[in-house]
Amino acid sequence: MAEAYAKDQPQGFYNHIKKVAIVGAGGHVGKHLTEQVLKSGFVVTAIARPSSTGKLPEGIQVARVDYSGDDDTALVEALRGQQALIITMAVMAPPDTISKLVRAAAKAGVPYVLPNWFGHDAANDSLCNDSWLSSSRDKNLSEIKNLGVSSYLLLCCNFWYEFSLGGGPDRFGFDFQKRSFIWFDDGNVAFNVTTWPQCGRAIANLLSLKELPDDENDKSPTLSQFRNQPIYVSSFRLSQRDMFESVKRVTKTTDADWTITQESAEQRWKDGTTALKQGNFGAFTKMLYSRMFFPNGGGDIQSSRGLHNEQLGLPIEELDQWTAIGVRMGENGEVVTSH
Repeated sequence: MAEAYAKDQPQGFYNHIKKVAIVGAGGHVGKHLTEQVLKSGFVVTAIARPSSTGKLPEGIQVARVDYSGDDDTALVEALRGQQALIITMAVMAPPDTISKLVRAAAKAGVPYVLPNWFGHDAANDSLCNDSWLSSSRDKNLSEIKNLGVSSYLLLCCNFWYEFSLGGGPDRFGFDFQKRSFIWFDDGNVAFNVTTWPQCGRAIANLLSLKELPDDENDKSPTLSQFRNQPIYVSSFRLSQRDMFESVKRVTKTTDADWTITQESAEQRWKDGTTALKQGNFGAFTKMLYSRMFFPNGGGDIQSSRGLHNEQLGLPIEELDQWTAIGVRMGENGEVVTSH
């Protein structure tokens, strides 16, 4: 397909998007995405169910829509005129929910959809297959492509750092209430992680880009260059050893203050996978996280893919600041222990 330029568009074309709708605006990552998108000056509409009681950020418009049934008339109307739809919901949310939203977005003519992908490298089939993510990825992207209206945007940020650090031993191995820690193998596998606010900035800055290059001489980043492919961002590239050193600095502790054990990441993944096949979906978190700790497991997107941080103007963050937040979340039990 020939590249489109702003100079060739019809009179009245505006080369930035202005209106963004979001599903899950009050959720874990949704809250941070919404705050950053609002801060960037977009007109933001939360698509919320009538029964929803979740707190939403100030300054957001709200469209309350019941889309539990087959009639999508109200949902399509709420999405009409929107230029991007951000979908954020739990990994284990009913699978048809995203499909309903994607179909409604197509009927409403929404040009960009973020279909609830804020994590793994979507282009790494081995990692996604082993992590039980390929099925939902393929279904959602195939539907968007087949509808032929919207382009998809996939944020590949890997695990959320502060959430995962404070989320119990099945995530990064830490239990801050018991002050215990599990080494996964030798603790040296490094992969990228991203804080919630950095995810929010990435999406806000992405949507703030010019949609099209002005002309053939314009080499600045544009939203259109990211359509239908992964966007790679990160806050830190860390191993468990890096995390533990930061935790000890923040908590002013030494190894002697911790109960430390060691387990095989591969065996943990196998155990989690077996439990899932037996219908124990509480094992999903253990399976999902253990897989990332495999040697050369695909989580080091900085080395294998390169990051888009610079193109998106993302700041360099301070590790111990976000470790302290993760420690507090773990000590206070702020993170549910399973997805």
